[in-house]
Amino acid sequence: MPDPRPTGHLHLAVALDGAGWHPAAWREPDARPAELSTAGYWADLVREAEAGLLDLVTIEDSFALQSDDRFRPDDRTDRVRGRLDAVLVAARVAPLTRNIGLVPTAVVTHTEPFHLSKAIATLDFVSGGRAGVRVQVSLAQHEARLVGRREFPELTRVDRDDPAVQQVLRDAFDEAADWVEVVRRLWDSWEDDAEIRDVATGRFVDLDKLHYIDFQGRSFSVKGPSITPRPPQGQPPVAALAHQRIPYELVASSADLGFATPRDAGDARAILAEVRQAQAAAGRADEQVHVFGDVVVFLDDDPAAARARRERLDERAGVEYRSDALVFAGTPAELADLLQEWAGAGLTGFRLRPGALPHDLRAITRGLVPELQRRGVFRTAYEASTLRGLLGLPRPASRYARDAVVA
Repeated sequence: MPDPRPTGHLHLAVALDGAGWHPAAWREPDARPAELSTAGYWADLVREAEAGLLDLVTIEDSFALQSDDRFRPDDRTDRVRGRLDAVLVAARVAPLTRNIGLVPTAVVTHTEPFHLSKAIATLDFVSGGRAGVRVQVSLAQHEARLVGRREFPELTRVDRDDPAVQQVLRDAFDEAADWVEVVRRLWDSWEDDAEIRDVATGRFVDLDKLHYIDFQGRSFSVKGPSITPRPPQGQPPVAALAHQRIPYELVASSADLGFATPRDAGDARAILAEVRQAQAAAGRADEQVHVFGDVVVFLDDDPAAARARRERLDERAGVEYRSDALVFAGTPAELADLLQEWAGAGLTGFRLRPGALPHDLRAITRGLVPELQRRGVFRTAYEASTLRGLLGLPRPASRYARDAVVA
């Protein structure tokens, strides 16, 4: 299986969400809670990430107000509630940046693939080839009722091993795989040279190079073609967060990039083995599929200060912060040690979730990145102009083009 990293180099991403991943982050002295719904706030965060030479940012999104319990809404008023549309935020930020990848979240359970294929293709044009999409499945009953097209059983975190819940999960992720397949086919439905734009002959487009995708699935029946020409990257990278076997299979069969949540290096090794096994079963053993490790970070120059800051935030929130990902509080150098250990287990990169913004983002770009550069495991300049290029992924030809080859 090909190694998608430059020799010895790690990939780094940050996950942006509101004022930070800790629910009390908006109350920090350097937080900007009054600006969370402004373009300038998001532009500043992404430009800071770009200054740190990061591969990409992901932007969180949801079909419901944030809640401490993702399966049920709450009525707390001491938390950030409300967010902007992730795709539109990325589109607004794109012209203000030059190199960093922009990967908004799309809730595929309640979103038509035709609409999102067009939106992400447009983002790829606006950004000059730096778009991606993180597909997200929603099984929350209250989110389904917002849309009104289907019902889900009421789920809780303790239901995970129930066979009936596993079937609901399987159905939802199978639908997500279909969603990705439809989007990919729509991106390919225009060949790269379908637009002629010949003023002399009056021919703008070659209709023979626009293709019906004719997809028939359990959830979608899509004829196509897209109304948007093929994106600059051909196929903007698709990402997904995965915690267990069924989501691992989605990453393995349909994605270019998976975000996993290991607790230690041994766990990272086991997760990677499952993904690679599923990748081989899906017939993609020879394709590059990244697996990044997710970590929530609280970073300071002194480890005691990082721990104390997290404890202060917990006290303000009234509860100890917990996450699906490992929660790290320490110095940039200590985090670099952890990332290198996990990279030794086979992870190709990491998606860091800043506990509080902008503090922990700056600690990543101005503390962690220089430390990794000193160790010779992170870039010192951007070496590609597209997100696929940054991730070491080739640009594929349209599957509908005659004699399609990978560029």
